[in-house]
Amino acid sequence: MGFFSKLFQWDDKAPVASKLPASELGLDAKTAASVLREIDIDTAIAAHENWKVRLHSQIAGNSTEQLDPALICMDDRCELGKWLHGPGQRSLGKYPAFSVLVARHRYFHVQASTVAAHVQAGDMASAEKALNGPFKHGSNQVVLLLKELKRGLGG
Repeated sequence: MGFFSKLFQWDDKAPVASKLPASELGLDAKTAASVLREIDIDTAIAAHENWKVRLHSQIAGNSTEQLDPALICMDDRCELGKWLHGPGQRSLGKYPAFSVLVARHRYFHVQASTVAAHVQAGDMASAEKALNGPFKHGSNQVVLLLKELKRGLGG
């Protein structure tokens, strides 16, 4: 049973025909579909996975992109963050798992900012260590939670 499934009490062992994750969330099919129209979860996953590529390019010196750690740490500026702090909060904010996703997303941005700050300081060893440690952990958690959310919404 996945993380969101446990917190939302979705039953992974139920027969496929009886699985109605959106109704178990207290959402009707129309509302679940509306949530899925508000945010493209696959695009959000891809955008967050792309941060590893961008940061690795910075560390390797293969990028001219200017990354500002002060902006990167803001978790409400990317499309996912805008949704989490706006429509997503209104639709799913009452669920503990949603709060976990928001917190993990915030942690992800702080870790990405930390990597960028090390790069700016010229400390590539610390940047690489942060990229492969806390950043990777945070990224994996956000991706896992988004996949669970999508599955739970029937997406």
